[in-house]
Amino acid sequence: MSLALSDVKRIAHLARLELTEGQAASTLDKLNGIFSLVEQLRAVDTEGVEPLSHPIAAIQAELSLRLRDDVVTETNRREDYQRTAPATEDGLYLVPKVIE
Repeated sequence: MSLALSDVKRIAHLARLELTEGQAASTLDKLNGIFSLVEQLRAVDTEGVEPLSHPIAAIQAELSLRLRDDVVTETNRREDYQRTAPATEDGLYLVPKVIE
């Protein structure tokens, strides 16, 4: 996939960015370079390759990311926290409508 200069100008317009012709051309080159790298990465055969939790785990498993057990350590204090709220309903905070 590659972009044209008109694509960059349209994206800049949608993002409300004002680009000169030189900036648009430079941005086009950079974006097409990124897309080229992505296409190269997609071409790599990753069949049978297990995902890593951390890049260094490929060489030193003992240094891989250590995750703690997912256990509850706090008690449910929702009612305590909501007691001071101006308005709640079914465990949710009620707020005034600001967008019509």
